[in-house]
Amino acid sequence: MRNVRQSNINIHKDAWVEINLESLAHNIREIRKIIPKEKKFLGIVKADAYGHGAQMIAKTMLASGVDWFGVSSIDEGLDLREIKIKAPILVVGAVPVWAVEAAAQNDISISIFNDEHLDACKEVYERTGIKPKVHVKIDTGMNRIGVRSELAVKYIEKVRKADYLVFEGVFTHLATAEEKEPTEEQLRRWNDVVSNIDTTGLLLHVQNTAATFAYDIPSNMVRVGISLYGLYPDLPSGIKVVPQLKQIMSLKGRITNIHNVYPNEGVSYAHTFVAYDQTRIATIPIGYADGVDRRLSNKIFGKINGETIHQIGNITMDQMMFDLGDIDAQIGDVITLLDEKDLPLDSWAEILGTINYELTCRLKVRLPRVYTR
Repeated sequence: MRNVRQSNINIHKDAWVEINLESLAHNIREIRKIIPKEKKFLGIVKADAYGHGAQMIAKTMLASGVDWFGVSSIDEGLDLREIKIKAPILVVGAVPVWAVEAAAQNDISISIFNDEHLDACKEVYERTGIKPKVHVKIDTGMNRIGVRSELAVKYIEKVRKADYLVFEGVFTHLATAEEKEPTEEQLRRWNDVVSNIDTTGLLLHVQNTAATFAYDIPSNMVRVGISLYGLYPDLPSGIKVVPQLKQIMSLKGRITNIHNVYPNEGVSYAHTFVAYDQTRIATIPIGYADGVDRRLSNKIFGKINGETIHQIGNITMDQMMFDLGDIDAQIGDVITLLDEKDLPLDSWAEILGTINYELTCRLKVRLPRVYTR
């Protein structure tokens, strides 16, 4: 196994997020099996690859079957260009008009959906001679960004006629891919648009991760996000084939202190844990400032030397405690909080009533990342 460590901060911290690149490659191969060969595969790496580190994992993605990258901002695209990624990159979010030139100069495609975007593209071309590359975003029901579906045909006709840009694609985003009825309504609006435009040479992409697994939608590219990282979105029932994925993120910390506590002694702020018997407490340098929600206090588990242990007391800003009981452990031993097999991130999401996406993003705050293969 090869380890690569990358971080600009806390490089001396005895806690880290571990990313398994071989599991990443496995996930992409498994997902690729259910995508028709003629379809392009766009991998979403926004939010620093959902907290996994886009620069470090991009090349593994390309080698494993990803054709395009999806980012949320031009800055995220520039981060990939900085490490010599030459694959196509699409900013799936809104781009400020003053930033269109930076996208054009760095061969980053942008989403457009209003006349201001067209004006900005024209201005950039007239000033630099570079034609910005664009995908028209259609709002079919997400009500976030995009040209409304009933206005989309006329807008796309205008884009088709624009000789100052490169028209690459048309796309929309499904708001509730896990629910069949509202998805069908969005697809009806989508089909009303694409059946009334010239789609020659265009990339048409509708399917997010859940829709890639659940629906056979006429298109020539899919956009896969969270499942690249071994986690599942909400899915509709009745799916025949679901890829077998591996969570690629683990969370680990070394014990910095071990001491005894005695009956009726409390642990951490507010003494939300009180010992009934004498036991041994281990402290690790991971807290809510590292992205571990304080509401997980007293509700999560770790593993050490093959044994499961209970987190106790309120999680503090920089540290948390575990009940070792009579387990043989020493200062410097590693406690694992998350892993693929026994400590899934989804268990934390269930406790908090949130989604796994949010939690992976939180863990990028200040923990160094270690990459293994």
